[in-house]
Amino acid sequence: MREGSLQAPTRHPLDWQNPDFYDEAKLDAELRRVADICHGCRRCFNLCDSFPRLFDLIDGTPSESLEDVKSEDLKPVVDACTLCDMCFMTKCPYVPPHSFDLDFPHLMLRYRAVEFKKGDVAFADRELTKTDRNGELAKYVAPIANWATATENKFTRGVLETVAGVHHDAALPPYAAKTFVARAANDIAVNQSAPAYGKRKAVLYATCTMNYNDPDMGLIARAVLARNGVETKVVYPACCGMPQLEQGDLEQVAANARKVAAEMAGFIADGYDVVALVPSCALMLKLEWPLVVPKSDPAYAQIEKLAQSTFDLTEFIVDIAKRHGLADGMKPLAGPVALHLACHARAQNMGAKAAEMLKLLPQSDDITVIERCSGHGGSWGIKKDNFDVALKVGKPVARKAAEVLKAAEDKQQPGFIASECPLAAAHIAQGVERLGDAPPKTPPRALNPVEIFAMSYGILREGA
Repeated sequence: MREGSLQAPTRHPLDWQNPDFYDEAKLDAELRRVADICHGCRRCFNLCDSFPRLFDLIDGTPSESLEDVKSEDLKPVVDACTLCDMCFMTKCPYVPPHSFDLDFPHLMLRYRAVEFKKGDVAFADRELTKTDRNGELAKYVAPIANWATATENKFTRGVLETVAGVHHDAALPPYAAKTFVARAANDIAVNQSAPAYGKRKAVLYATCTMNYNDPDMGLIARAVLARNGVETKVVYPACCGMPQLEQGDLEQVAANARKVAAEMAGFIADGYDVVALVPSCALMLKLEWPLVVPKSDPAYAQIEKLAQSTFDLTEFIVDIAKRHGLADGMKPLAGPVALHLACHARAQNMGAKAAEMLKLLPQSDDITVIERCSGHGGSWGIKKDNFDVALKVGKPVARKAAEVLKAAEDKQQPGFIASECPLAAAHIAQGVERLGDAPPKTPPRALNPVEIFAMSYGILREGA
């Protein structure tokens, strides 16, 4: 064993079907073991609010040691974890295969699984995680739903804060009246002169976000792939289960994994790659599902095959460029880009694919890559108790993005904020608007990096 765990980190399967997983005494012992290691190391102090809460909690005791910390006082530490995985992937020197065997995010997940099993998760929180159900209902009343959830609508947002605990200022994604799957029902013309034509085909996993909230982005992604000769199909069997994972509902995550893997199996057998359009969903398919569904499960072989066949969207475009080459017709960027690398893209351990993709554009030297957490954390960041903390955690990202936008203003150029995560992108834009030290004059518009790629091809008009 090398000190500092210089080998690549590995993860253990989640043994959530074992009764010991829910044994509160054993959970508390593991929490204390890990907290003691973290307290003595502190490399993770600036990642999120979990670690400052832990360190302040211990330092505030008379003995400045863990032995004086009550077990119930550790709950705020768990509640502050967004499951971004950055401590495990980028900071912690004690992850497996190190003998300390420390996996902080999965320990927080275990704590939440115990809470969920005990029925300690609030009804409103459970209902918020049903993103596919909510999207299916909201599409029938999309204009009314969007009116009610707009931050400008103080009355309805106040009611939502009281009833569901959603902060009245948190940006919420709008709903679409027609889903991405419905809008992509017909085949799209594919560029037969592209180098990849006839060599690659992909089934796009629509995800809750693209299917119900932003089908336009899904269509843009499909158009970029078509320009590059890729035949695509669009499917949405079920949610990836990330919202349920955040709440500790591992049984539902496993059920969704089995359902999606079963539907994707036929496409994979026919030679299709699977492309997930949101990094969090790609992370679930690639890495979390094979850890949640046990190897003894009859569906495990399909889930493992799906994990091996899945690409993140930017990863897929870069793969096409490297293996086949891209279609002609790209134009230079119109202005500088502040590119935020989403935590769940980084956690896939695939490299900075969004940056690699934008570097494929002509004259693409004005890209500022930001490798810090936006602070959003999925449904965590929109909650009343977390929104201000989420803005605080994401403030370094907002500042860097604002610098890029101000530099663009000085040159009288358009400036762009981009993030692979649609929720993070909106959160960063809110963070920029709330900077006290003179935010940019032009209100920031957050984009997906693939939208910038589409602008270069002329598929999407700048400012559209």
